Amino acid sequence: MVEQHLRLRSDEPVADPAVTVDSFAQQTNAVAVRLEPGDDARDLLPYLTRLKLVEVNFPAFTEGRGYSSARILREAGFTGELRAVGDIAVDQLAPLRRCGFDSFAPDAPLSDADAEAALSRWSNVYQPAADDRTPIWTLRHGQSR
Repeated sequence: MVEQHLRLRSDEPVADPAVTVDSFAQQTNAVAVRLEPGDDARDLLPYLTRLKLVEVNFPAFTEGRGYSSARILREAGFTGELRAVGDIAVDQLAPLRRCGFDSFAPDAPLSDADAEAALSRWSNVYQPAADDRTPIWTLRHGQSR
């Protein structure tokens, strides 16, 4: 099976394999880590400058803890690639992007046209988030983020 990978970044993809959080803490040369639903993203905060890639696993579309993990990492200053992997549906792409994900590796292939439509469907947003889009209420009142 060919893995589909949708990237919204212009830099080079990280080629290093992602290791578990437990393994990452014991390795000095690892630059990629994989968060599972029970892992705490805050455990990675001391290593943000070393990390190039954080994969967040969504084993089922009903799993939502990865959204919080993404926000925690982005709000703490993580600038590396944040990749959502697993059971990701096209209608989850926009909310995942708002939380800070900039790369997606779904288990089931997504249509490129559907993915583009999902990511560009709404030109305005109502609340600030990790994707740095300016909320419409600040635009209406002449404020910037």
